[in-house]
Amino acid sequence: MTRSFETFSRRDLFRIAAASVGGISCSPWLPRLAMAAGTKRPPKACILLWMAGGPSQLETLDPKPGHRNGGPTQAISTAVPGIELSQNLPGLATQMKDVALVRSMKTREGDHGRATQLMMTGYRPMGGMTDYPVLGSLISHRLKPAGSPLPGFVSIAPFRFGNLGSGFLGPDHSPLVVSGASNDPNTRANLTVENLDVAGGNPDALAERQGLLEMLRQGSPQSSAAAIKHASVYDQAMRMVETRGEGAFDLDDEKTELRDAYGRNRFGQGCLLARRLVERGVPFVEVSLDAAGQGTWDSHIDNFSTVSSMCEVLDPAWTTLMSDLRDRGMLDSTLVVWMGEFGRTPRINPNRGRDHFPDAWSVALAGGAITGGQVYGKTSADGMEVSDNPVSASDLYATMLEALGIDSGGDNAMGNRPIPLVDEGGTPIRELLG
Repeated sequence: MTRSFETFSRRDLFRIAAASVGGISCSPWLPRLAMAAGTKRPPKACILLWMAGGPSQLETLDPKPGHRNGGPTQAISTAVPGIELSQNLPGLATQMKDVALVRSMKTREGDHGRATQLMMTGYRPMGGMTDYPVLGSLISHRLKPAGSPLPGFVSIAPFRFGNLGSGFLGPDHSPLVVSGASNDPNTRANLTVENLDVAGGNPDALAERQGLLEMLRQGSPQSSAAAIKHASVYDQAMRMVETRGEGAFDLDDEKTELRDAYGRNRFGQGCLLARRLVERGVPFVEVSLDAAGQGTWDSHIDNFSTVSSMCEVLDPAWTTLMSDLRDRGMLDSTLVVWMGEFGRTPRINPNRGRDHFPDAWSVALAGGAITGGQVYGKTSADGMEVSDNPVSASDLYATMLEALGIDSGGDNAMGNRPIPLVDEGGTPIRELLG
């Protein structure tokens, strides 16, 4: 795993100095040195790369070359000897020292909607159930800086099966949605947030309206929960307008070469925007790769070309995000999670597709307090079952929270009722935590 910027040795510093004297660029070190010179560590944050539809583990993180269930997909070596990935992820293979693969996910939901609720909240859907918050709302509630002009949770080009949100945590921790929904690919790639400009371009009129609202607030008691929440959401929106989102959404500020490396598509530019938001103190950003012109992971038909096509968008964006965070000294404080709602059947169906499969599948974790360069858990040679160290959704949630410095044994309060952050039985995977 990348070392903390607080742990530079004298030898490191002499090497950097020597490189500078020799005229050799040491630019990847400079952001980390700048951070080391400061007195404040960057805040913890999480970037979720959400793969709605359920990506095939056999064509991504857990290939089975040589077995008939593996199909035509080949495995490639990575930066960590002994760990292989699918041929569809050559860029990620170079980042393997910072990535931990969990190949033994075992969940019990094979329906898109129910599985999405499980993996987005950590809780299985139940009759008469509590309205559980999604992961982004949970982390916003715990890590959002007080008084920040930016929200605690931003969702970029979201696509989910099911209507999920902040649940009992309330609208303070609902996501700011960045859709990029235009049919123009250039507009989609900019991912700007609408309505940050002052209506009519007249800041004086805006100030007058705010003054009138404040008079109305003072003359009317704000005692109800709904009124208090409305005021909070309004104030957050006004901070966004007044600061124009602290410039986070102005992707044209970035170098052309970096934007190209991420990929000039909604997902690639979404990953770049995620880095900019985390850099400005947003604790949780979700970036979706699915549907809406980007393709689908729901590969019941022609799985192999489908996953290959999706990975052409995924791999450069994920790879560049990892490198960009590392170069800026942010990877140690930013947890990057790659997952969908389930995996795909190892057996290939008559349409050369793979169907829903929650019994044995994979996710990837990197950054934060995650120790990279390892594989946790194992599936059988045919991929049909977990053969070592099964991991539940609640185990994964406990691990993610601990990697962000959040006590996974804690509770949230819903009225006078304590609601555990992690569903019953969830245990952090200590082998993954540094």
